[in-house]
Amino acid sequence: MKTPSTHNVTRKTRLTVAAACLCLATSFQPLFAQSAASKPLSQDEKMKWFREAKFGLFIHWGLYAVPAGTWKGQQIQGIGEWIMNRAKIPVKEYEQLAGQFNPVKFNAEEWVQMAEDAGMKYIVITSKHHDGFAMYGSKVTKYNIVDATPFKRDPLKELAAACAKHNIRFGFYYSQAQDWHEPGGAGNTWDFPPDTEKDKSGAYDQYLRTKAEPQVKELLTGYGPVCLIWFDTPRLMTPERGRRFIDIVHTLQPACLIDGRLGSAGDYRSMGDNAIPNQVIHEDWEVPATLNRTWGYKSYDNDWKTPEDLTFKLVDIVSKGGNYLLNVGPTAEGLIPQPSQDNLRAVGRWLKVNGESIYGAGTTPFGEELGTPDPTRKDKKGNPAFNAKNDWRCTTKPGKLYIHLFKWPTGSFELPPLVGANNHSPVLTKAYLLADPQKQALTTKQTGQKWSISLPAAAPDKMDSVLVLETK
Repeated sequence: MKTPSTHNVTRKTRLTVAAACLCLATSFQPLFAQSAASKPLSQDEKMKWFREAKFGLFIHWGLYAVPAGTWKGQQIQGIGEWIMNRAKIPVKEYEQLAGQFNPVKFNAEEWVQMAEDAGMKYIVITSKHHDGFAMYGSKVTKYNIVDATPFKRDPLKELAAACAKHNIRFGFYYSQAQDWHEPGGAGNTWDFPPDTEKDKSGAYDQYLRTKAEPQVKELLTGYGPVCLIWFDTPRLMTPERGRRFIDIVHTLQPACLIDGRLGSAGDYRSMGDNAIPNQVIHEDWEVPATLNRTWGYKSYDNDWKTPEDLTFKLVDIVSKGGNYLLNVGPTAEGLIPQPSQDNLRAVGRWLKVNGESIYGAGTTPFGEELGTPDPTRKDKKGNPAFNAKNDWRCTTKPGKLYIHLFKWPTGSFELPPLVGANNHSPVLTKAYLLADPQKQALTTKQTGQKWSISLPAAAPDKMDSVLVLETK
């Protein structure tokens, strides 16, 4: 197929896209009406899908994909979406990237199909990152993908429709505090005054009321049911300012979750970037993580995490009670880098066989398999270092323990003591490999609180073989 010219979008193409968007908006009306009207009966009901999903796709996509980590011939250090900040690019220069942004190879169906193939249950995409550029057709400002680029389409509407088709939940990342394009937004101190001055002068609140808050309203009213809004870097966000965003979300879509980076309490806790806790955490939480070293696309960052590493991290996080939100950074053409796709689909193939041990699964009842603190060393925060172990993990469901064996034992697997209610050990009734469709019973031995399970000579999966223990 011949690629359309960057600057020559025909009237017919515009009319076709406009008609598609109108059809999309119409198709969302009953869904949105139901979502907006249905207030969850409880916090548990509100969090139910999140606790079941466990695995989501994060997408960082914006104008920063054009320079792809390089500015004026120089590779800029740091993560790709921060290039405007790291290179101190003036607003007027950075704006010119919009004229070059024409992702004609973007295909919402292909993106969502990849997420489905990877076994992911929700998608969160950058609607506006710190650079201030809206990746949707915002009416609040012309600085958006529909009005300012030759692309002239709203990719977020197309993604929302594809997600609805594939039964994958859809959410938005929105940078509420930092906006390097606006004089009152936080973060840009090379073009504009210091943030403290913006705060004192009222410029920051003006930015919030005239851009950030109205754009969040647009996202909650124009794209069907929104599963969550992922706010970020809460600079200058007082409780009162945070409450204004919370009220907007609760009023327009009460079932929509709020992450932990608004600056006021959200519905779940956001861990640090790529920061997996050492121990079980008994609350709702999520780890945002990268496939390589950046979030937004950098042409020369090819340090990809392997499928084995990604699978271990997913299991590790679920065994400690959390969700894994794993990021891809598409190119300026609208393509998700092939290594990202290949590695995610490899995880998806493992999940097709072993998903029962992940989706809706609970935490480990053991703990010693996670590792031990090392009081002789300190971590970056000055706390005792942690010596992590990675031989096995355990996820759970009522009456079942899922033992994830990353290093296949020779002969048998010995389980640590397991103490149940009233200090009694549960009774092991059956053991089998999850990959075995016949669920052929393995030989077991229970001595008090200790269990031993005889294993075949070869592991059924080189990444993670799952042993199922049914208990009573």
